[in-house]
Amino acid sequence: MPKVSSVTVPYAAYLRVYEPLAAFPEPERAHWTRYARRPDLPSYQDELRRSLADLLPTPPVPVPVHESGDAFVTEVDGVVCVCPWRTRLRSWQALAELPEDFPEPVLDALLPPVVRRQSAQDYERWREANPDARPWIRTATWQVPINWFVLVSDEEREYGKGGEGDGAPVLRYRTPMVQARRRVARGLRALKEAMDEGPLIDGLVDVGRWLEEFHPRSLVELDYGGLVHALPAGELEGDHSAADVAEGIEALRSGDGAAAGAAYGRLVERWRSVRDRRSAN
Repeated sequence: MPKVSSVTVPYAAYLRVYEPLAAFPEPERAHWTRYARRPDLPSYQDELRRSLADLLPTPPVPVPVHESGDAFVTEVDGVVCVCPWRTRLRSWQALAELPEDFPEPVLDALLPPVVRRQSAQDYERWREANPDARPWIRTATWQVPINWFVLVSDEEREYGKGGEGDGAPVLRYRTPMVQARRRVARGLRALKEAMDEGPLIDGLVDVGRWLEEFHPRSLVELDYGGLVHALPAGELEGDHSAADVAEGIEALRSGDGAAAGAAYGRLVERWRSVRDRRSAN
């Protein structure tokens, strides 16, 4: 697949689910079986560059006309697993969230109201025909949501100083679906016993429900993606945010509020530089 640009697009992190081929009905299973044999499988930057290219025309195209037939592919214990891009669905969902991130005048400058209204109408019609559709990928810009770290363990952390094709560092976690679901359940018990309902609990409930929609033998991947460019190299190498979250939850479980607060403080401090860069932009 040709690349739209050689420029690396930063500042987005991803939570992905790779499902075994057996989880897909025919004829989709046959499509992904053939696709997985391709020698030129794309990277996350290829996907992001393609989506950004749609925003260059005037007026911009916030939602692709056709759904993507691409996916990320990996192998788990000899079993081929795929993570479909579903770019069209995710674009609609991202469009619905834009008012939370931008004031209306800025949003109107980015995407004219008539474009947004048409996209919303298209999405409503599409949802009526596809009520059970869900994305295999969640995206977060300028952050990794705390609830994502609950799904993984520090022992599953993979760090490489130049793992991508463009030589960029890679920081990711990969864990079996059953393990991720177990951690969600344990984390929710600890949080609900220690605090009232709040954004952290709500976010963990939401991601837990999302995970339940996939095959139990799937793989869950938390990928820092382009955020590796927003963190200084030394800080990236020393980033053990999943360990801090696990330590904080364990402290809550044992009733040690001071230790939980200290773990949370380390998270806040670590991500302060990323938030500062977001404000500067």
